[in-house]
Amino acid sequence: MNIRMLDTEDAGQYQLLRLEGLKTDPSAFGSTYEREVGFSLEDFEQRIAPSENQLTVGGFDEMRLVCTASFTRSQEPKSKHKGSLVAMYCKSSYRGTGIAKEVVRHLLDRVRELKGIEMINLAVVTENTRATAFYESFGFEIYGTEPKAMFDGKKYYDENKMALDMKDNSFVTNENIREE
Repeated sequence: MNIRMLDTEDAGQYQLLRLEGLKTDPSAFGSTYEREVGFSLEDFEQRIAPSENQLTVGGFDEMRLVCTASFTRSQEPKSKHKGSLVAMYCKSSYRGTGIAKEVVRHLLDRVRELKGIEMINLAVVTENTRATAFYESFGFEIYGTEPKAMFDGKKYYDENKMALDMKDNSFVTNENIREE
C-alpha cells in the first residue's frame, strides 16, 4: 500500500472512485452520483489540486487508487482557522485493512503543516456508527447532532457533527491512534 497526496494527474482515478462511492454509499455524501457523473475531468482536477486551502490524500494498492480523504479550509474571513474533513471513501473490499486509517493519518499530518489551522470538523450520518468510531479513534468528538441534515427524496438522515481541536490535540500521533 502507498499513501500520498493526490495531484491533478490522479484526477481520472479519483473521479472513478468518487463516482463509485456516490453510487454504492449514497448516504455518506451530501452530493449525488447523478449530479457528479456530469462533471468533467477538469472539475475533478480542480477538486484535488493541492493548495493552502485544500488537500486530498489517496491510498493506493499497487497503482490503483482505493481510498481517499480531503481537507478543505473555510474561506470565511473569521473562520480560516478551521476546515473540514470531507469526501472520505474507501472501497468496500479494502475496509478493515488499515488503509483508511493511514490515509486519514497522512491527511491530518499534512493539515498540521498548513498555517493557522486549529480545528477540523466533519459530519457523519448517525446510522454509520462504524464511521463515528473510526473518527473517534483519531480524537474527533461529537459536539452535536443535526436532525434531518440530508434528504435523498425518500428518507431524512441525521448527522453527528464532530470536531478535532488541532491546537490541543497531541493525542493524534501514530502511537496514540486507537486501532479498531
